[in-house]
Amino acid sequence: MKKMMEIFKNPIFVKLFMANLTSHMGSVVGLTAFMFYLLDRFSDQPMYASITEMMYSLPTLVVFFLVGVLADRMDRQKIAYHCDTISAVLTVILVGAIYIGWLPLIFAVLFIRSGVQKFFFPAEQAILQGVLSKDDYSTAAGLNQMVMSLFMLLGNAIAIFVYWNAGIYGALLVDFVTFVLSAILIRKCVIPEDVRQPNGKHTWKDLNVSFVMKDFKSGLVYILHHKLLLSLIGGFVVFGIVNGGFSVIPIFILKYKLAPETYEEYSIILGIAFGSGVLIGSVVSSMLTQKFKFHQLIVAGLVISGTFIIAASFAPSTWIFMVIVFIAALGLPLVNIAIGGWMPSIIDPKMMGRVQGWINPLMMLSQSITLGAIALTFPSVVTVEMLYWLVGGCLIIVAAFYTIILPKFTNQENIQPAAVNG
Repeated sequence: MKKMMEIFKNPIFVKLFMANLTSHMGSVVGLTAFMFYLLDRFSDQPMYASITEMMYSLPTLVVFFLVGVLADRMDRQKIAYHCDTISAVLTVILVGAIYIGWLPLIFAVLFIRSGVQKFFFPAEQAILQGVLSKDDYSTAAGLNQMVMSLFMLLGNAIAIFVYWNAGIYGALLVDFVTFVLSAILIRKCVIPEDVRQPNGKHTWKDLNVSFVMKDFKSGLVYILHHKLLLSLIGGFVVFGIVNGGFSVIPIFILKYKLAPETYEEYSIILGIAFGSGVLIGSVVSSMLTQKFKFHQLIVAGLVISGTFIIAASFAPSTWIFMVIVFIAALGLPLVNIAIGGWMPSIIDPKMMGRVQGWINPLMMLSQSITLGAIALTFPSVVTVEMLYWLVGGCLIIVAAFYTIILPKFTNQENIQPAAVNG
């Protein structure tokens, strides 16, 4: 707790922290409300809900080669700022598209808006790496996880509450306001030039095709020559499958199995159960990073979450399902905080954007493939229980992989939690 209070004395961190929170809310609340809007309007076509989630993940496959290069070569503060302002404008356009009611146009605007937002996180994370010390990486990761868990706790409830009372347009108004707030916070940050542009000043004229491809390739070469980093990123492909599946299966099991008539109400309770688990897990995980090695926490978290996600498929009632989801959520912060505190300490600040530029497309590719497969096969070919087995099984497979690989490379590089936490 003391370290968390100390990190809030950094004014740049406070503004970036709040900007990340509001920008994340802007990208999620409207999307969640829109998924409920489609489930209400097209109740017999659940594929539209999967397509909505795909519009969040697929754009990465279009902009992936630019995201990391821009974060390392251009002004990181300006990138984050313009991501928010452009997203706010696109949200207004999305309101018009929904009013017209033409689904292809709606999905196209969602796709473009999501593509713009993909540039925010690598730039923001690269700035954070530059304004924090290595001693603060794990603390910042734990703090971000705790706040995100509060958002999980309230996010669905906020989205559904706004959707019920103000409709889809009210939810998109929330999106617009949060994007604007995030942009203002980013604009007010006073960030040293060597953090904003660690590789020197570049202009758009510098970013020709050969330059971009050479820089993008250098990120891959850096990862391939860094065995520990390569091993960690290898698991992110499977995490994409998990993210894709888990973005829709909780709603599916409520709507099509456990609570068909009251799934919206229960989804609020589900958000509370899941968010509470992540919040409690975040507090515990932040303390455990001081006592255990990062790879031990990662494996433990994957096993806990994977096991109980599989168990959730066998839940005979809604309330038992909620309890199991709560326990599964306890393990996720162990993974997120350990990786979030570990990776900045092993990545060269000048390469942070290009490394992130490879992580996100790998995850989003597998996430998009998963959502596409779900859209085509559920419920005609696969059952909702099978989807839970897939997600939980993937986590356990990654845990087995990390158990074998990470200790070996951790010892080779002599990276210990104590060295990161101070």
